[in-house]
Amino acid sequence: MSKTWFITGASRGLGADIATAALKAGDNVVATGRQRSGVSDRLGPDNARLLSLSLDVSDAAHARAAVAAALERFGAIDVLVNNAGYGHLGYFEETTDADIQAQYATNVFGLFNVTRAALPAMRAARKGHVFNLSSVAGYRGIETGSLYCSSKFAVEGFSESLAGELAPFGIHVTIVEPGPFRTDFLTPESLQFVANEVADYADRRDAMRASFEQRNGKQPGDPVLLAQALVTLANASKPPLRFTAGAMAVNGLDTKLAAMKAELEAWRELGLATDFPEGQ
Repeated sequence: MSKTWFITGASRGLGADIATAALKAGDNVVATGRQRSGVSDRLGPDNARLLSLSLDVSDAAHARAAVAAALERFGAIDVLVNNAGYGHLGYFEETTDADIQAQYATNVFGLFNVTRAALPAMRAARKGHVFNLSSVAGYRGIETGSLYCSSKFAVEGFSESLAGELAPFGIHVTIVEPGPFRTDFLTPESLQFVANEVADYADRRDAMRASFEQRNGKQPGDPVLLAQALVTLANASKPPLRFTAGAMAVNGLDTKLAAMKAELEAWRELGLATDFPEGQ
């Protein structure tokens, strides 16, 4: 039986690839982006199985209207993909209040807006699947990534909590943690750098920025294969809470877990000693 997907950030990159994969699987797709024309340019004109919509995820009312349009057209949302997001890089001291607010408005609060709008229909149907796009940055902080990484850590914590809340209604939640995939994420459309530069950070910032720019177009991950993997997960009876994609992400998570385990063991006795004595 075909499903109906609601995908944010579907005008380019991974979002567009996910929409394409779902359409190829015979499913219905509601593909959204800040500019509807951008979605149509990438996916083609609307048809019996495709509805393109403009959506600014940071606007809660806009999110509710887009979900209402999707339900009016297809009657249900079976798979929600919260993909819209971007990266803001720079040393934390260089960031401004506006930088912080903008990063969280899209990556965190935008995801909240769309999820809250879609949940009533999914809960009423007693089924569904929510994919929240995180990143390797959702389990590992990196230099110059204080805003972006913290936003993805927030997505991870939210998703873990949400999974427990929705499980009784037959709704699955999967956190997607991609490594570097060959999308447009490292282009100016998806990656921004601080404008308020502090001289003491200049050499390190310039080196980090050059590193990111040099990787553009050389990332090892294939976004088409990742999109197909999400279609597979959407049809799994017991999908994972986390799906870590790409060798760098998988190996990086292994390294992070081992380091956390070693640190826990190194300080175990001191940590345990902070409880009241047993019986008190």
